[in-house]
Amino acid sequence: MSPPVAPAGWSRWLVPPAALSVHLSIGQAYAWSVFKPPLESALGLSGTQSALPFQLAIVMLGLSAAFGGTLVERNGPRWAMTVALVCFSSGFLISALGAATEQYWLIVLGYGFVGGIGLGIGYISPVSTLIKWFPDRPGMATGIAIMGFGGGALIASPWSAQMLESFGSDSSGIALAFLVHGLSYAVFMTLGVLLVRVPRTEKPVEGAPSVLSGPQVSARSAVRTPQFWCLWVVLCMNVTAGIGILEKAAPMITDFFADSSTTVSATAAAGFVALLSAANMAGRIGWSSTSDLIGRKNIYRVYLGTGALMYLVIALAGDSSKPLFILCALVILSFYGGGFATIPAYLKDLFGTYQVGAIHGRLLTAWSTAGVLGPLIVNWIADRQEEAGKSGPALYTLSLFIMIGLLVIGFVANELVRPVDPRHHIPAPKEATDVATAGQQSESA
Repeated sequence: MSPPVAPAGWSRWLVPPAALSVHLSIGQAYAWSVFKPPLESALGLSGTQSALPFQLAIVMLGLSAAFGGTLVERNGPRWAMTVALVCFSSGFLISALGAATEQYWLIVLGYGFVGGIGLGIGYISPVSTLIKWFPDRPGMATGIAIMGFGGGALIASPWSAQMLESFGSDSSGIALAFLVHGLSYAVFMTLGVLLVRVPRTEKPVEGAPSVLSGPQVSARSAVRTPQFWCLWVVLCMNVTAGIGILEKAAPMITDFFADSSTTVSATAAAGFVALLSAANMAGRIGWSSTSDLIGRKNIYRVYLGTGALMYLVIALAGDSSKPLFILCALVILSFYGGGFATIPAYLKDLFGTYQVGAIHGRLLTAWSTAGVLGPLIVNWIADRQEEAGKSGPALYTLSLFIMIGLLVIGFVANELVRPVDPRHHIPAPKEATDVATAGQQSESA
């Protein structure tokens, strides 16, 4: 399948909306915590069990991105977005059946396994295309698209809460909410499928550098470099530290202030999830655009170093100040989102644009690992502390200090990143010929 080539005069600014339609949809994953309490109540699940669909979805995101990255590069963004649409929407429909029949394994299979494949393919589908359209501002370009993934919960969280309130939070109400999600996202993602295009030439913008300028490294060679694995550790640590809180955001803020004079209602907790989503989204465009100015290594120093300080403040302050807790959480989630949005540009700087989508896909196995570690650490420790009779901030203090340690490890890994040894460079990327050929075929057609 040949990717659709942009006709003459096609505006590159039409590509980010195509990417956003997909990323805003699959970004619903960050609103999973809204479904946790109803599922736990309706199906008798523990906090660890109710996190399983989300954890599996993140695992499948990384695995499908890793194994499907080369296919996405070969078949193009439209093929990838179509696969993402089918898998992500089908996952919700299978989950709706599972909730209706009270078969929890179907929810895990649908949302976690099938939907997770849609997450992975959909996540990487526009990345290399955007970098090719915006060689002059790669951080901003990927930030715009990946901003959608972070902002998906800003829409999905209040929307899901409202549906559960209208349909009911029992198994049938959850099933109906899943059904509406699956159908609605199918329609919205179709916009991206119809709109996306690849550039006609390797230099789509007058005055901008060629997308093939600088060192170019194949995906096969990239995974053999220390730079790749340093970035793998950086991403894994940053994601683990953020995703543990994000997955349990609604119950966490409720628990944290349960013993204080300022308790948190279910509605307010859902609002907190939406706020985190806004910070996540803002960080993806704001911090990634900043990385174009100050450099990728410097921006990761901010993410990892300042993030560790924010966790320390939360751990030491406890439930003494709700505004301080919320502020620190928002900063952490902005760094979490910024880390995701900046990593494709970091990869482009080190390995070039040739097969950057495939390299990005392989790197996202770090996200899979973090998707298990983060929620497992926070949920397991909280469950054990609750069994020990503890409550309030004591449920999470140990988890917070573990997250600080992980961010310090990530900080060290970022410091070890150096330019890629020239022996890994390829002299004449096949992509240059591919792009030129596609443009010529389009003109002859």
